[in-house]
Amino acid sequence: MRILVTGGAGFIGSHIADALVARGHTVRIVDALLPGAHDGVPPGLPEAAELVHADLREAEVARAAVAGVDAVCHQASMVGLGTDFGDVADYVSHNDLGTAQLLRALGARDFSGPLVLASSMVVYGEGGYACPEHGDVAPGPRAIGDLEAGRFEPPCPRCGQALEPRSVGEDAPLDPRNVYAATKLHQEHLVGAFAREQDGVRPVALRYHNVYGPRMPRDTPYAGVASIFRSSLERGEAPRVFEDGAQRRDFVHVGDVAHANVLALEAGDDVRGAFNIASGTPRSVGDMARALAAAIPGGPEPAVTGDFRRGDVRHVFASPDRARAVLGFSARIGLEDGMAEFARAPLRRPARVV
Repeated sequence: MRILVTGGAGFIGSHIADALVARGHTVRIVDALLPGAHDGVPPGLPEAAELVHADLREAEVARAAVAGVDAVCHQASMVGLGTDFGDVADYVSHNDLGTAQLLRALGARDFSGPLVLASSMVVYGEGGYACPEHGDVAPGPRAIGDLEAGRFEPPCPRCGQALEPRSVGEDAPLDPRNVYAATKLHQEHLVGAFAREQDGVRPVALRYHNVYGPRMPRDTPYAGVASIFRSSLERGEAPRVFEDGAQRRDFVHVGDVAHANVLALEAGDDVRGAFNIASGTPRSVGDMARALAAAIPGGPEPAVTGDFRRGDVRHVFASPDRARAVLGFSARIGLEDGMAEFARAPLRRPARVV
């Protein structure tokens, strides 16, 4: 197939491009190379791929990008929590408008085929919880007073008892709690609306959990927590772990995420909808920080700060059962092995340190 990979020069997109070229596909990469994540064209992109340095938000760029392609892998996105709410217009512009221009261009050329979207676990908000008295419950946003007092676990909204975190499936209620999360859910809605209007489009939303691995950008608040910790260790500083470090996530290696995208693009016509892309083994943020520090000789122990960020959730981890059953996806790289590799892998330096 001839496959368009938007954002294909980025952290995850470049690994997808590598995997697709290795499978014999023809790959076109369109990437704006935003200076918050890139210092020019990154090294290591597959030579066989066509690279177009352009902004997908421009209608002419989107029309040229989709010309002649059989499938689309839409990875282009601003990611992370950013710095503050002042980033809202940039997130909406890159994530929502960029997706809208892509879909309009696909509609104009009467595209049919797989359309795989990079979504995120952030669309769930908090993860799943069970109360010993009331069963499955959905706690609201955590109170600032509780966070300031070091009470990080969300209580049962009905009786106030402690809750047991549970994994979330794709049918869990969606509750985006920050700007990035809102744009990722809107991307899912836009792709779904387009597929209902356009015959022959096969929409797939891959809800990535906490992705880490080689080629992550460094020294930027838009990077993932693993990259932020790695940058601290590289400077000889202890990683600063927020809250008490016990918040649980699912850390999945970028190589596994790239494999999931290949499976989704090559799947049959009946494979569509949302899929959790996760290891299936939740770990605490503190566990991840300690595994990374242990993989760096002489690395300082993580510092648990008790600090917190508005918009962060306490626990969110996934059930990958649907991805296993339908896509045939299972993560292959465990946290300790993945962190040992990540500790030695080069990170990308953005052109503008933010």
